[in-house]
Amino acid sequence: MDYIIYFAITIGILVFIHEFGHFAAAKLLGMRADVFAIGFGKRLFGWNKINGFTFGDLPKDFDGQGNTDYRLSLLPLGGYVKIAGMVDESFDTEFANEEPKPYEFRVQPTWKKVIVITAGVVMNLLLALMVFWWSNFYRGKETTKTTTIGYVLPHSKADSLGFKINDKILSINSTPVENWENVKSDIFLKYLGQNLNFAIQRNGIDETIMVPRSKVPSDESKELFLIPEGIKAGIVQVLPNSPASKAGLKAGDVFVSLNNTPIFTSQEVTHIISGHKNTPMPISVLRDKDTLNLSVTPGADGMIGIGLAEEFTGPVEFKTYGFFESFYYGAKDIAIYTQLTFQMVGKVFSGKIAFGKAFGGPIKIAQYAVKSADNGILSFVFFLAFLSLSLAIINIFPFPALDGGHLIMILIEGITKKEIPIKVKIAIQNAGFVILLLLMAFIIYNDIISLKF
Repeated sequence: MDYIIYFAITIGILVFIHEFGHFAAAKLLGMRADVFAIGFGKRLFGWNKINGFTFGDLPKDFDGQGNTDYRLSLLPLGGYVKIAGMVDESFDTEFANEEPKPYEFRVQPTWKKVIVITAGVVMNLLLALMVFWWSNFYRGKETTKTTTIGYVLPHSKADSLGFKINDKILSINSTPVENWENVKSDIFLKYLGQNLNFAIQRNGIDETIMVPRSKVPSDESKELFLIPEGIKAGIVQVLPNSPASKAGLKAGDVFVSLNNTPIFTSQEVTHIISGHKNTPMPISVLRDKDTLNLSVTPGADGMIGIGLAEEFTGPVEFKTYGFFESFYYGAKDIAIYTQLTFQMVGKVFSGKIAFGKAFGGPIKIAQYAVKSADNGILSFVFFLAFLSLSLAIINIFPFPALDGGHLIMILIEGITKKEIPIKVKIAIQNAGFVILLLLMAFIIYNDIISLKF
């Protein structure tokens, strides 16, 4: 139910923002918008000024007289705005049998058509820009000032590759790294799908470690790869009346050791606790600047009632930006993520990344929406911003049924001074729509088979 609710919220917000761009641009430029729909297909319910709130389809001879019917439709995988005199997702071409009217899309100059068709993408970009601007202005950027490995889990992939504690990473694939954010970005974004060549410094001597992509975990939330110095397992929640609460543990405590074993990761905490059911264990935690020595006894279920998260206790650099400067860095963030998106698409077509790992459908969107919401409202807002940016990039692709496909036809008509025949537009739109539905079915299939039961 959480998945369904957060998927509906996520898609509803993004579709509304996108379609509102088309709607507002059309109305401001003197065109009629007959329908504003969230979803495709059969009308479930909606409202307009003529007959108010109604369920089901409107009468076939319904005349909105220039008023918009705001509706929710059956298939919640997108939405559309039906602009008078335009071939769109509604596939309504009755207007072609009548004389053009001044409020119709088809009689407008090219520049107006371009504004209307790109307004949805612009709104998605603005949403992303405002979130990134807000982040830079109010929160700033935090940089982890280290590239040194603090701990290597025994028998882990990093251990098998030859990484050692205190190895300092100098570069990855000949790209110098200055902080841990650079390290993570290069491993999991910039060189996604590629083998990695690490240049490291060990005991003052430069060495090289070759890492096949197959050795890099696809999801660090389940299996950590490289752990920076200063990383510790922190307690973010303590359940009332739990073994942890009775032991005196509090949210904000950071593990130093557990059962006389130094602790660096949440996985280690979970492993040790689950292996000592009903057994008292010494525990050492850092609270503010004080180290406390306590004792905790896991229950019969192998739990002590805490929520865990990795916390960095080493040096960080925090930088904030001015009001206008934040817009620049927000736009720069968009440019970086857009470049990474195109790089990922290129790697999919070149076979370096599996399609299912690069693209996600409704199920993955729901999973990430729930996960981000669990981490707080700010995390969910950032997820919306990244998804909005992705929607903008995808929609501007010159493919039939997408805004980019409409834009290409508009530009062709503007250059040739001739309108493309309605039948040709419908054929192109139908073909594009069928391909998109097949692609969506394939993506949903990949989502399903990747689920862990």
